Amino acid sequence: MKKNKIIILKNGTDVFGKKIEILINEEIIEKISENIEEKEFLNKENVKIIDVEKKLIMPGIIDVHTHMREPGITYKEDFETGSEACAKGGITTFYDMPNTVPATTALENLLNKKELAGKKSIVNFGIHFGGSKNNNIDEIRKVLEKKEANTVKIFMNVTTGEMLIEDDEILKGIFENSELVLVHAENEMIDKAIALNQKYGKGLYVCHIPSADELKKVIEAKKNNKLNNEKHPIFAEVTPHHLFLNEKIRESNERNKMLLRMKPELRKKSDNEFLWKAINEGCIDTIGTDHAPHLIEEKMEKVTFGMPGVETSLALMLTAYNEGKIKLPVIQKLMCENPAEIMKIVRRGKLKEGYYADVIVVDTEKEWIAGVDDTLESKCGWTPYENWKLKGKNIMTIVNGEIVYEKGKINENAKKGKAIEFLK
Repeated sequence: MKKNKIIILKNGTDVFGKKIEILINEEIIEKISENIEEKEFLNKENVKIIDVEKKLIMPGIIDVHTHMREPGITYKEDFETGSEACAKGGITTFYDMPNTVPATTALENLLNKKELAGKKSIVNFGIHFGGSKNNNIDEIRKVLEKKEANTVKIFMNVTTGEMLIEDDEILKGIFENSELVLVHAENEMIDKAIALNQKYGKGLYVCHIPSADELKKVIEAKKNNKLNNEKHPIFAEVTPHHLFLNEKIRESNERNKMLLRMKPELRKKSDNEFLWKAINEGCIDTIGTDHAPHLIEEKMEKVTFGMPGVETSLALMLTAYNEGKIKLPVIQKLMCENPAEIMKIVRRGKLKEGYYADVIVVDTEKEWIAGVDDTLESKCGWTPYENWKLKGKNIMTIVNGEIVYEKGKINENAKKGKAIEFLK
């Protein structure tokens, strides 16, 4: 008879500073307590007892905004390398965006992408379906009816291929036939997205808001219960790069002028400050990385939008915590709890008995230099934060009860992650 595999994390601390110990039985968190008695588990082959020495224990990060480049652009990244980068950074679940080749705008393409991720990703994954300028509303209906996805991403500003939608009738149809609509919307397109959600939608998620002016539009809408209510909720996402980088940093040298380019573009230091203020006033719902890797030679050859982010997102936020900019419970809310709640993910995003054991152990005191003191897992092989001194680092990642990253190394024998389940 097969014995259950058990992991016990001893002597941890949670984000509120309280002692925490966790018993993981197979893939589930079975018990959370200040003290788990381990006597009955000693000297058993199937039990691993780990003293985390007062390190921080958190739920695994859920990053709802990544571009893993598979299928079609896998020389930049793929589900294997991207998921390993996630595991290193403390991300136990990522969502992939639909602008791949082919785009995830047909049910068949979605199923193919899920199959690829299931074979290659060592962390859990979700896939956002995409709206198309070629009017794929029948495909959206099919995907939602079959419960293969519960989110639709649309681009209302610049993008590649079939995904920039400018036809008002198609936009109306997408909002009418979708559950949660994620938008790349800048400037006046934010107003348009808010109006579409109020008239036709069931939920609006505004991705990667870069500036004070654009965030003010979303905050005002969130405060207006005619625009933001149970029937038509509005959610706001910001990225680490819009919190930590700005035009001045980008223009500081020739290398940065090429590397630090993304959509939406970086803004002013005053915009960084406004975004931080909004976080601490509870106006932001999630931190998404918009991880969008390109090889460095592509970035240096011509202006190419997008850059990697999953390996550094938590570390940057922990550095901000150490600088007094944000509290640990807020980091957990923005990066774990809220993403699970907004995306309606089943039994993930919290340290809770009966939930899947997606757990990370974090050294909040660890000082290190990005890109120098660590090995980059992303296929693109570079970070926009190279030579930055950071304080705080993920040191262990557990996905579905299995250690996939520990002591600076990926577990090469790790099982594959799972497609997330969402509330139907």
